[in-house]
Amino acid sequence: MKRTEQAEKYFSNHFNCSQSVFAAFAPDLGLSVDDSLKVACAFGGGMARQQHTCGAVTGALMAIGLKYGKGINDNDDKKSQTYAKTVTFFEKFIEEHGSINCRELLDGLDMNNPADLERIQSEELFNKRCPHYVATATQIVEQMIDE
Repeated sequence: MKRTEQAEKYFSNHFNCSQSVFAAFAPDLGLSVDDSLKVACAFGGGMARQQHTCGAVTGALMAIGLKYGKGINDNDDKKSQTYAKTVTFFEKFIEEHGSINCRELLDGLDMNNPADLERIQSEELFNKRCPHYVATATQIVEQMIDE
């Protein structure tokens, strides 16, 4: 199963955007699916439903960090490489969706406001938009890793 399909499957099984993207990469990068789901859990909904950085984006960045990030015995070039890949990721995601901010991606609606949440649900934004964010984030990281 392709990573994008796997990420979409996690999302359709009630994992958040961040969990869905990160878990699609974690096993190939040395982390178990269960651990990756736990690590990424707090990042859903733009970090604990605060609607900051989109969860699909944070999941992707965790995958980038796991693949390229600086560890204890690594030199600083790893950090620079990770930052450069992060910037590239941002550029591609923004080009596709216009923002990396969860609230902006949901038309400025606040999921912590009952009236806005009702509108998000009635317009099915979680079901219509978020899977696209998950797929895009996964595809961008997959392309970066395959380069």
